Amino acid sequence: MTRRQPIDQGWSLAVGNGSAVPTNVAGRRVPATVPGCVHTDLLAAGLIPDPYHGDNEAQLGWIGESDWSYRTTFSWTDEGDDRVDLVCDGLDTVATVILNGVEIGQAANMHRSHRFDVRDLLRPGDNSLTVDFASPLRYARGFPDLPHGYDKPYNQIRKMACNFGWDWGPALVTSGIWRPIALQSWSVARLDNVRPLVSRNGRVEVRADVAWAGHEPLLLTATVGGVAVQVAVAPGTPHVEAGLTVPDPAIWWPRGYGDQPLYDLEVTLATSDGRALDRWQRRIGFRSVVLDTTPDEDGSAYTLVVNDLPVFVKGVNWIPDDCFPSRLTRERYAHRLRQACEAGVNYLRVWGGGIYESDDFYDVADELGLLVGQDFLFACAAYSEEEPLHGEVAAEAREQVVRLASHPSLVTWTGNNECVWGFHDWGWREQLADRTWGAGYYFDLLPKTVAELDPTRPYWPGSPYAGDPDIYPNEPGHGSTHQWDVWWKDPDYAGYRASVPRFVAEFGFQGPANWSTMQHGYHQKAADGDAKIAAALEAYMPPHRDEDDWHYLAQLNQARAISLGIEHFRSHRGRCMGTVVWQLNDCWPVVSWAAIDGEGRHKPLWYALRHSYAPRLLTFQPRGDTVALIAVNDGIDTWQEEVVVRRIALDGTELAAIRLEIDAPANSALTLELPAAVATPGDERTELLVAGGVWWTYVSDRDIAYPKAGYDAVVESAPDGTRVVVTARTLLRDLTLFPDRLDPSASVDTAMVNLLPGETASFTIRSDRPLEAAELTTRPVLRCLNDLR
Repeated sequence: MTRRQPIDQGWSLAVGNGSAVPTNVAGRRVPATVPGCVHTDLLAAGLIPDPYHGDNEAQLGWIGESDWSYRTTFSWTDEGDDRVDLVCDGLDTVATVILNGVEIGQAANMHRSHRFDVRDLLRPGDNSLTVDFASPLRYARGFPDLPHGYDKPYNQIRKMACNFGWDWGPALVTSGIWRPIALQSWSVARLDNVRPLVSRNGRVEVRADVAWAGHEPLLLTATVGGVAVQVAVAPGTPHVEAGLTVPDPAIWWPRGYGDQPLYDLEVTLATSDGRALDRWQRRIGFRSVVLDTTPDEDGSAYTLVVNDLPVFVKGVNWIPDDCFPSRLTRERYAHRLRQACEAGVNYLRVWGGGIYESDDFYDVADELGLLVGQDFLFACAAYSEEEPLHGEVAAEAREQVVRLASHPSLVTWTGNNECVWGFHDWGWREQLADRTWGAGYYFDLLPKTVAELDPTRPYWPGSPYAGDPDIYPNEPGHGSTHQWDVWWKDPDYAGYRASVPRFVAEFGFQGPANWSTMQHGYHQKAADGDAKIAAALEAYMPPHRDEDDWHYLAQLNQARAISLGIEHFRSHRGRCMGTVVWQLNDCWPVVSWAAIDGEGRHKPLWYALRHSYAPRLLTFQPRGDTVALIAVNDGIDTWQEEVVVRRIALDGTELAAIRLEIDAPANSALTLELPAAVATPGDERTELLVAGGVWWTYVSDRDIAYPKAGYDAVVESAPDGTRVVVTARTLLRDLTLFPDRLDPSASVDTAMVNLLPGETASFTIRSDRPLEAAELTTRPVLRCLNDLR
């Protein structure tokens, strides 16, 4: 039977000869963790400060300019196997592997594994293994320059692009053995790759590649759901197919539409007399997925159809949750993805400047019913189609498509992030002249790879992409769109209402991290980011008096911007079938577009997502010269309810009202028109509409004279923490509690609550220590917009 011997102990790290490093690092050999990387090892050894804190990032650039060497000694026993391979699941990135003083291979791609036959080099007892890493920056600079975002040539090396810095992330260019490394011993034959092609009707087609070291007939057996099939394998056969059908399978559904049953699929390879040689096991789910891009009177659709049901994508973009992905555990992934689910998210787009996410990430997504779109790893740059890059791209694409084929949560492959758009719009043509830029990957190599290896999933050439090379790639009426005119060109987020795109794969608005997170450093990586925040605050919010006001208003304005965008897009459900917010998560303390900050805390935006992504959404929307109430129903049942729409004065006095009946079928958006007597204000600055807890103001908050806050607040113990109960004596706008200002461990269950006079709101706080009642009920912990008056 195939055996795997991890090589994860006894590693040490030293800088390579000739590298210019600080004196406290030069000549030192320190313990190393594998999987890991240079930054985390130097940090653990106390040789560098935390890269995420203060301005430490800027002081650590020498790490990416240096060569590094990992070394260990391991014991091996010869048990007579035909083959022993050294399997490197992830080397980051430019590596030379040396066993017992003999170079056995080189690597230059973080995004693929490497396997070396070492049977003849191993010796019983102790063996030495060295992995030398060349500076990734020097390697990348060794190729002719091609257009790319930011200031480092990340597009010349198959390495996580954002490791070189991004407009939300630090430049912490590292090296290391970032995924497991092990010896694999085997005889006769082994399963090289297994990819199940799964259909909703219960059909499973198993495609297996077999590597051989012997010459005898074998049996391949596939088992799932109590059904098994066995196929004879002639000696030397490289590819084997086995098909079976599970009767009446339980269907895997996206969250919100049904359950997520998973079946164990086991594939075994054995000799004809039954001696087991190798085994492969994964969980699969029975479902179908189609990308509907049918032309219509509005352009052409981009609709994800799962199990014949068109799904409105309520999505977020996912970036690597740590600059050093080896630190990410299954528990960390599970926590972050549950946070996404709790915010109403049903879809994660794994962005093309990061990594092909781990099986832990996808396993959790399978369990939670999250849909995942995975980008191939190209972002905001031109990429050479010549060697050595071409061969690396081809190998990584084949490996990753096969590796992820079993996961029902994976529903789309996308060729790149903003590369096709960049070629058309960012002045690359003149810089490139007649050089290649990646089109051969996006329109030939990658679609052919997906079609060959995993035809059960759709492929889309780029994000954004209009579906036709003759149409502008970011045309809102066709395919997928990135909406960055709001923010980059003009931070007036009312601009989201200027169009109704078919599918918005990126849009975002910045806000600071939570207060306690910011105490580890104020980082702003976006060009003119602070100026854009300031411009948006001036347009929408009352003037701030101090840093406490600024922090509250900047976080609130971010939440308002994204809610406005989502609810506008959702109100046009049918024409628009997806919104994917940039971004769910951060990797360090930073002012950014994220809903969850770099230390895992919910920003107000997270609570706004939870409201705006609710299965049943009431939203006021402008329609022509008036306002309508839209009932959006993403549920599987008809929504029937009576709602009262009222126009009120700022003191709570009712000025007009109407009762409306909601009768919204499943998966629909119903427009409820309001009579002029209700919708039309007498004074835009002193009146608002309310319905079902939803408010509509006719002008921005800076132009509304909210009354001075009047409320009673009571703090009491609760079984699940501390409860703050607020009863309004005046209208209160966006009442929010920030308990992390008192205890960094503290969290709260709700935010941005609107109250009319006489109404009550309850906030439940969880924290590691008792919190003082007086501090919980006063500024800057308890805030509302009325404070600014």
